[in-house]
Parts: sequence; structure tokens; C-alpha cells
Amino acid sequence: MSTDNKVLDPKNIEISDIVKPENLVYQKPALLNDNTMHYCPGCSHGVVHKLIAEVIEEMGMADNSCGIAPVGCSVFAYQYIDIDWQEAAHGRAPALATAVKRLNKDMLVFTYQGDGDLSAIGTAETIHACNRGENIVIIFINNAIYGMTGGQMSPTTLLGMKTATSPYGREPQKNGYPFIISNVLKELEGTCYVTRQAVHNVGAIRKAKKALRKAFDNSLAGKGTSVVEFVATCNTGWKLSPEKANDWMVENMTPTYCLGDLKDVDKQ
Repeated sequence: MSTDNKVLDPKNIEISDIVKPENLVYQKPALLNDNTMHYCPGCSHGVVHKLIAEVIEEMGMADNSCGIAPVGCSVFAYQYIDIDWQEAAHGRAPALATAVKRLNKDMLVFTYQGDGDLSAIGTAETIHACNRGENIVIIFINNAIYGMTGGQMSPTTLLGMKTATSPYGREPQKNGYPFIISNVLKELEGTCYVTRQAVHNVGAIRKAKKALRKAFDNSLAGKGTSVVEFVATCNTGWKLSPEKANDWMVENMTPTYCLGDLKDVDKQ
């Protein structure tokens, strides 16, 4: 083993020989507060929070960013990332983000929403903000279920998927089809970047972080609305262990919610 061009004897090595800034491989983002998160163990929200904190910190935008917290599992998002936040009424985050951004044109403004907040009660706000091309970022956590209120069916619930309100599985004749809203948003003139990511393994996390950075850069460059959807897990609502929830997500959700960029005006 060597450090500072010196060969160290493993028998005589001291912790101070290893614990140095140049040897750092992982650390908690400075913008993540020390509050204990309320999310269930294995939930995707915590990983996405970490990525947001990392990207904002790396961009040097900690003092000029504003997140819009939703109603849903992530209603307390403002407790965890040390930036300015606004709390929106259920589904109205894009409307509030529009106001914040228009009044603070140099600020990084993003919403953080679940599938109920964004694609159920907030469908109109989401579509019209994107159609106007507001220079905001919409972060969308899609776990195909209403996790906070008891595991009911959501607009994004898969066909055949069992929930508290579809105990025999979602039936299209009764419940309609899954609302793949990002596929709709990519068709709007005002969106500049629409992507679907995940955080179930290291490779996916790295891609997700790059997607967030691109979306935030687009916002500051005034290119229009960026949408970053995360295909996420809800192991409590799905009644699976965290590990099995990740496997179930890959096997069942990604065929319907395909991962990758859906629209990127920089590549058109």
C-alpha cells in the first residue's frame, strides 16, 4: 500500500495515513440536514434527495435555489435539503414554481412531486406549465401507488397491479389504463428535456445524477421546462422487502415506464 509516493507497511499503518481528502470516496452532501428521514426503509425518495443535494452543491446554487414541496409522501422534503422551499397546495406545485421563477429569473426552481400530486390532482398544472415552457424543473417520483394514504391505486398503477382499491388488480374497463404522463409531456412545445430514470443500483444512480444536472442547467439557461421522472419503489405499499421491491420494479414497471431520455432538444 502506498500514499504520498511512500510504501506503507500494513502492520504499522496509521489511520491518519489513510484518512485524507485525496482518498475520500464517499461523503454525505453538505446540503443534507441531519434530520432523520420519515421515509420507509428502502424507499427511493432518500436516494433522490441525496442526488438533488449533491447537484445543487456542485453547481454552487445553494443560496439561489428554491424547491416546491408537494402533498404526499415527500410533503416534508423541506426538512432534509438546506435550501429555500415553498409548500404548495396539493397538485399546484408547477403553478407555484412558475410564480417563484418569474419573480426570480436567476434562481434555480424545481418541484418535487409524486404520481398522485403530479398526474392526478395536479394534471392540469403540470401540463399547462410544460406547455408554456416555464423555465423550471419538475421532478416526478413514480411508484405506481399512493404510498402515504394506504396503498390505493394511482393514475400510474400498472394493469393487473393489486392495490387497496384494486384488490383484484387494475382492470382497464373499470379503472382505465396507466397514465404515462411523461410520454404526453414530451410532445408539448414548451418542454426541452423529458427523461425517465431510476435509482435502484449504482449505474442507475449515476445516470440519474447526470439527468438532474442537465435539467438544472437547462433551467438556468432558459431553455424551457425539464421533466425528470424517477421510476421508484414503494416496498411498504407493494408489501415487499426493499431488495424484492427493486427487482419487482425492474421486472414489472420498466417495460411500461421505459428508462432513458424521451426528449432532448439539444440532440434534435
